[in-house]
Amino acid sequence: MKMAKEEKEILDAYEKGLIKATTPSKKKIREVKSIAENTFRKDRRITLRLYDHDYKGIQKKAMEMGIPYQTLISGMIHRYIEGELIEKTG
Repeated sequence: MKMAKEEKEILDAYEKGLIKATTPSKKKIREVKSIAENTFRKDRRITLRLYDHDYKGIQKKAMEMGIPYQTLISGMIHRYIEGELIEKTG
């Protein structure tokens, strides 16, 4: 799995002993669980028409990643909305 630059820097720092892992408090664990539940709660269902070529391509990519294709589509939309996906120019 390819890591982002920031993830690699954190791992390198951890391996060099520059940072230490700590056990989170029960309050922090509850907070993180709540955030995760809200993040993964999907409350809208949509119907989407795709070109057959795109549909098959998404299914292939999802299979390579080991996730359902609906999850891949949902994740791509989320990343686009959050500004994590950008258009290629030129």
